[in-house]
Amino acid sequence: MAEQDLFTDFMRRVRAGDELAAEELVRKFEPIVRRELRFNMTDRRMGRTVDSVDICQSVWSSFFLRSAAGQYDLETPNHLVKLLLSMAKNKLVSQARQQHRQKRDVVRTELDGKKIECLSDRHQETPSAIVSGKELLAIMKAQMSPEERQVADLRCQGHSWAEVALRLGGTAQARRMQMDRAADRVAQQIGIGE
Repeated sequence: MAEQDLFTDFMRRVRAGDELAAEELVRKFEPIVRRELRFNMTDRRMGRTVDSVDICQSVWSSFFLRSAAGQYDLETPNHLVKLLLSMAKNKLVSQARQQHRQKRDVVRTELDGKKIECLSDRHQETPSAIVSGKELLAIMKAQMSPEERQVADLRCQGHSWAEVALRLGGTAQARRMQMDRAADRVAQQIGIGE
């Protein structure tokens, strides 16, 4: 089997919610994402309130949610790395904006007991818990309309956007945009949106 075929099959398994494939993906690519995040976290003050682990977990949550919806067409491991690094940078920028928008002075920010407990609870979530594709897909589908579920099901079965459009009507671009909007909406509803 060619290398590209192996990667395509691997990504199909990830999209379908195969926990072993998801764990392998995290094991292989998390060090790359975390290294990039640490390199880009140049403001040491921000590091007092946000850790690369937090942002990395947010990247994985978004990636697996959108992957389960069939949002990504990744052809090579390099495409996957570029996507993950782009997501990580966007999440980091979003965190920095949020800190600035709320006019937080990280030097003076004091956390009370409840906030500290909340932060420590987030670290108890393991990557395997986050990437449990079947659970994430079920949560996501519960928030989708029947038509959106149909699109997600066809994508999970490995159909291209053109094939989805042929079966359900419309254009490939319109179906892709429909799924992008659904994934954005669901991500916001379940609290993993940017």
